[in-house]
Amino acid sequence: MGLDLKPLITATPIKIAELSGKVIAIDAFNTIYQFLSTIRGPTGELLMNGRGEVTSHLSGLFYRNINLLAEDIKPVYVFDGKMHTLKAQEIQRRSKLKQKAVAQYNQALEEGRMEDAVKYGKRTSILTDTMVQESKMLLETLGIPYVQAPSDGEAAAAHLTKTGIAYTSASQDYDSILFGARKLVRNLAISGKRKIPGKSGYIDVEPEIIEYEKVLKETGLTHEQLVDVGILIGTDFNPGGFSGIGPKTAIKMIKESGRLESIEKIKGQLTEIPYQDIRDIFLNPEVPSTDKLEFGTVNREEVLDFLCVQKSFSTDRVAGTLDRLKKAQESRSQSLERWFG
Repeated sequence: MGLDLKPLITATPIKIAELSGKVIAIDAFNTIYQFLSTIRGPTGELLMNGRGEVTSHLSGLFYRNINLLAEDIKPVYVFDGKMHTLKAQEIQRRSKLKQKAVAQYNQALEEGRMEDAVKYGKRTSILTDTMVQESKMLLETLGIPYVQAPSDGEAAAAHLTKTGIAYTSASQDYDSILFGARKLVRNLAISGKRKIPGKSGYIDVEPEIIEYEKVLKETGLTHEQLVDVGILIGTDFNPGGFSGIGPKTAIKMIKESGRLESIEKIKGQLTEIPYQDIRDIFLNPEVPSTDKLEFGTVNREEVLDFLCVQKSFSTDRVAGTLDRLKKAQESRSQSLERWFG
């Protein structure tokens, strides 16, 4: 799930309204996985229609984006392309964890341990090609553009911020900062709560923004050195990092030695890790040639046809949500007319 830079980074809480009028490059896979994990039934099962088709991802994308559009936020989704070979080990690790979670989920169901079933069910999420295509189709009906990255989606989203096409990228992972995203928004939702691990309570989750230049200033590192810190901690391209090295130790080592090759303590391990290739992934990533984005408008009939006719969503609920968006947009338009009129 990316690297842990949290102990080294100061995030600033923001209100969704502060992003009004701004383009946000959203890591599509990261976001859809969130929906597959959190939007589930009472026993931890994915939401499905009468034909057994999974709809959790579509429900999440529809209602989340309606809320963003109602705030005049301009989302663009960036989809992963070809997976880098160095990421295969991490994907294999995650696959094994999901297989274990499936077994734990089924056992919890058989034994009637519903709370455990919900917990394990959230760990079984698998994003299929069909889900990806359906997500793109829904975005098209909402007039929301998407970008197909040649490789890593977070790298492409970061690129959009560096070229000024997007104001910020949005992801739960900190990898975006290693890719050089000028700003990163986490917890992008109008409101939300997160369950406290191992407990029955919930905590409020607020959106927060992390600024690339502020990270470099506060850590006293260059971009290259920050990437080396990431490699020490462990990234998707070298899971686990270096034994016994956490974020604070990693930054201390890089500050003292300047770069990975100069750290005496890890020289034995360094020969086993393609660190220069990993540096290249973050410092010189493959990015799309996008120079502008085309934002459309919500096509009400297409949304209703796709979600309600094809995917069996409640017509009343979907139509009511679209009506709410229309009212919000009309209200904003009237306010602007009064302001400038």
